Amino acid sequence: MDLNKKRWLILIASCLINLCIGSLYAWSVFASPMASYLSALTGNEISSLAIVFTLANAVGPITMIGGGLLIKKIGSKRVIICGGLLFGMGMIATGFVTSEAMLLITYGLGVGLGVGMVYGCTITNTIKFFPDKKGLIGGIATASYGISSVIIPILANWLMNFMDVTSCFKTVGTVMLLIICISSMVIQDCPPDYLPNGYQGNQSQAGKSVNYTWQQMLHTPVFYVMLCMLCVGAFSGLMIISLASPLARRIIEISAAEAAAVVSMIALFNTAGRVICGYLSDRFGILSTIRMVFTGSILGLILLYFSSPDTAFMFYLGVSIVGFMFGSIMGIYPGFTASQFGSANNGVNYGIMFIGFAAAGYFGPTIMSALYNLTGQDTPAILTAAALNILGLLLSGIYKKLNQQHA
Repeated sequence: MDLNKKRWLILIASCLINLCIGSLYAWSVFASPMASYLSALTGNEISSLAIVFTLANAVGPITMIGGGLLIKKIGSKRVIICGGLLFGMGMIATGFVTSEAMLLITYGLGVGLGVGMVYGCTITNTIKFFPDKKGLIGGIATASYGISSVIIPILANWLMNFMDVTSCFKTVGTVMLLIICISSMVIQDCPPDYLPNGYQGNQSQAGKSVNYTWQQMLHTPVFYVMLCMLCVGAFSGLMIISLASPLARRIIEISAAEAAAVVSMIALFNTAGRVICGYLSDRFGILSTIRMVFTGSILGLILLYFSSPDTAFMFYLGVSIVGFMFGSIMGIYPGFTASQFGSANNGVNYGIMFIGFAAAGYFGPTIMSALYNLTGQDTPAILTAAALNILGLLLSGIYKKLNQQHA
């Protein structure tokens, strides 16, 4: 098959794979039934399994970087299969756990490490096939990962009407392992210097044709500015998304069922932001789009700050904007990293850049919980997130100046 046609098939296969591994973000559906199961099994009351999700997120960058290094040795297809096996077997093994410690190993480490290896490979390899649409394709590939948090909870809840949580893990893990392995058969590495028919390359990027190694990237000041921009850009989204349900119940005083709908709504806007702003970054430029993301996040957070039970519409609009802008930054950054440092080593380079996201994933929810426990209010955390987005705007100015000096 002509590579200009097959690249679209590779994109579809990568999206199917990302849809499977994105089930990591459906952990909240499994957490409560698993806590009840382990409490009954061990005789010890287990109220929260949040540490499992935290660990799974924290270890992702390890295999994103490791997988990036392996791509040149064994190829993208084998890396995805290895990561898929780690993910799938971790899900299946979670169906056999008998303690919280085992759960940390099977899901926290197994699933988390598998997700990092697969995600980094599918995103960076797919972008190489679309140098003419880096932003849009990065948005679509990451959106397929994000939409999983909407689809998988519905599927899991339906399955748990017929089986217990451990059987659900075994079933879902087996099906997803098969989908990943079958889809990976379509994957192939993008040839060096590949350009689609009719595409001559972006002449404005001619001065950036060098493919940086990760060591060279770490020696550039612009990398650290980009890392900080990713961290502050993801901070407010991860802070709100991780605690959306209790936040909604506290601010606008809605029921648990209504708060659960808020979580799904945020996930949909998160997914839309990845695709739409990925396209906008191709059309109007990455830096302009990132500045729009920071500005939009500030607006969304201001709406949240002034929300109350009497102005619930402001809350819904605010969380929708924050979710959209969070998805936007995540959709833009794979292509942004490739544009800045070259596509050849983007598997490793983006894996290192992703550390900024991991940091935001830890500090966002942690700071919000700490400030709420200290003050009894959510507004200090919201103001903190808004201040960080203002910092993001300042960092974008520094990035522009550094880039001009480099050019």
